[in-house]
Amino acid sequence: MDTNRFSIKRRLKSFRYAFSGLRVLVREEHNARIHLFATVCVIVMGVLFRISCTEWVAVALAIGLVFGMEAVNSAVENICDFVCPERDARIKKIKDLAAAAVLLSAIAALAVGLFIFIPKIMSICC
Repeated sequence: MDTNRFSIKRRLKSFRYAFSGLRVLVREEHNARIHLFATVCVIVMGVLFRISCTEWVAVALAIGLVFGMEAVNSAVENICDFVCPERDARIKKIKDLAAAAVLLSAIAALAVGLFIFIPKIMSICC
């Protein structure tokens, strides 16, 4: 069987694997649950403040970036633990760099949220 040929069945199966990974991410990674809670809060605020389509795009990209980085970070941490279960300074450095990627994406997402929501909150308060 030629595994390089395009197959709808195999493409659909790959989605199953991806959704399985999302379930693992939310079930096993505490920070992913924090991000999920923040996502729900932002979506509720977006609905309440009736943010524009462009603002929704920015919010969606920020959310996707954070969850994507969290998934990559979790994968890196898991493979590091598999390859080297004992403490190792090189593994720590790799894990710290992967965690920094999540932090940077979360800071960027926070900035997006602040740019969008602070003016809307200020217009109500002031």
